Amino acid sequence: GAISSVGNGCVLYMAYKRKTKLKPPEIMTVNLAICDFGMSVGGKPLFIISCFSHRWPFGWEGCRLYGCTGFLFGCGSLTTMTVISLDRYLKICHLEYGTWLQRHHAFMCLVFIWLYAVFWAAMPLIGWGNYAPEPFGTSCTLDWRMAQASVLGQSFVMTIMLFCLLLPSALIIFSYVKIINKVRASTKEVAHFDTRIQNHHALEIKLTKVAMLICTGFLFAWIPYAVVSVWSAFGKPDSVPLYFSVVPTMLTKSAAMYNPIIYQVIDCKLCEKLGCFKLLQKRRSLPPSR
Repeated sequence: GAISSVGNGCVLYMAYKRKTKLKPPEIMTVNLAICDFGMSVGGKPLFIISCFSHRWPFGWEGCRLYGCTGFLFGCGSLTTMTVISLDRYLKICHLEYGTWLQRHHAFMCLVFIWLYAVFWAAMPLIGWGNYAPEPFGTSCTLDWRMAQASVLGQSFVMTIMLFCLLLPSALIIFSYVKIINKVRASTKEVAHFDTRIQNHHALEIKLTKVAMLICTGFLFAWIPYAVVSVWSAFGKPDSVPLYFSVVPTMLTKSAAMYNPIIYQVIDCKLCEKLGCFKLLQKRRSLPPSR
């Protein structure tokens, strides 16, 4: 919680300092940091307190609020990464469409992302689905066991799995498979162009690698949780071992921690802004000490 709050806070601070110069992919990255920061600040303190209490001490309404905010920011993160992957797909594979994507298109995507996340997070609050404590009792999430209680619960679980996990994951995988194939085919072609085009191509590939790492990390964190959730929804009651429910939950909470590491440490632009390269060049230009 501390690492993710500080890391995503640094990303948001850097974005605020250069808010007028942010490019569309960077705007999406900032939105991802907002989701991770909200998940860290809004949820992790309650989870830590409940762990030390060995129970959920914040009541039923607190459980519903915790589950709603966690699902809201989680759905927002995955939807943001879907938009990022589609942006990379258009920029690399369909240049005729990728070139007209501007800042106002990015802000339109932000509106869609948050409306999409709010819609699905609000459904359990108005009666379709519900939020409930997890099996280990110190955290709250979607009530997956509703699938065993009624047809309405089954429809909710299957719809959530389709539109909030399977469909976004499929779009992400499709985008990066296409990108990898395109990059392999175009590497030799770009070598015949001038230096400016080569540099632009290298920058797009670099942004794509960062996006791929973020999306891969997110799927790695959430797929085990999705498997356990489906197991809880459609398996026998209490058939999920306790450790099998705790570990995936902790894994999902770790995604907010390593995302800022990926798009700060790997992206060398941050190092340039901090003056690391200038300092290194000065050191190289100094005469060797005797």
